Amino acid sequence: MPSTIEWTDETWNPVTGCTRVSPGCDHCYMFAMYPRLRAMSVPGYAGDPEEIQLLPERLDAPLRWRSPRRVFVNSMSDLFHPRVPYDFITKVFDAMRAAATQRGHIFQVLTKRPGRAVGWWNRNQDRYGKVWPAGVWIGASVENQKYAPRITVLARLPAAVRFVSAEPLLGAVDLREWLRRRDVQWVIAGGESGPAARPMDLDWARDLRDQSSEAGVAFFLKQLGGRRGKRSGQEATLDGRQWHEYPEPAKGSQHAA
Repeated sequence: MPSTIEWTDETWNPVTGCTRVSPGCDHCYMFAMYPRLRAMSVPGYAGDPEEIQLLPERLDAPLRWRSPRRVFVNSMSDLFHPRVPYDFITKVFDAMRAAATQRGHIFQVLTKRPGRAVGWWNRNQDRYGKVWPAGVWIGASVENQKYAPRITVLARLPAAVRFVSAEPLLGAVDLREWLRRRDVQWVIAGGESGPAARPMDLDWARDLRDQSSEAGVAFFLKQLGGRRGKRSGQEATLDGRQWHEYPEPAKGSQHAA
């Protein structure tokens, strides 16, 4: 469905449900939205938020979207959750490869479990000629410095675009080691929102912007966060301007609004 997430155009959830794995998950919007969707009898949300549901009937949806767009994969789950079987992950990748080729979509896969992504790729790369499917970006969530080593694992995947989502940004993060090695092609940062939001220091976001700029890597400031409003869109400014940069493969591409 069309998304209000600033760095994407569409969300696609062939899997729903997840479990918390690190502090960035503490106030995840999935756990807040899930009961509402269940109350509205939206398909895919009948169970408990921690129940992983595979929804193969959704696999062909991207082929029905004729205009190219950026697609956030599993905004309501994690494709590499340990309870998502490798064979179903392969079906999702086959669907992404077909839709990227036929429709020109870009798929943005974000995980807090890059180790399982590497395990899946090592087992299935021959299926793709050992070439990562074009049009599929892969990212890892890094909410503070403790979880930055996720990028070392992410870098084992030969995707053209690997990215970091530092949201919710819960502390200063130094990415210079990985930026220097070109392990990352895109950095997203954002504060936490909602009634229990933990504050983001603007200097944390400013430092990530500067690190990215020095390395020639695209930087995207999604939102400033807050308990009463997430301060996104025109309110998400740093030093007097918005930062909505995308990595090189996105330049020149046409995407649906």
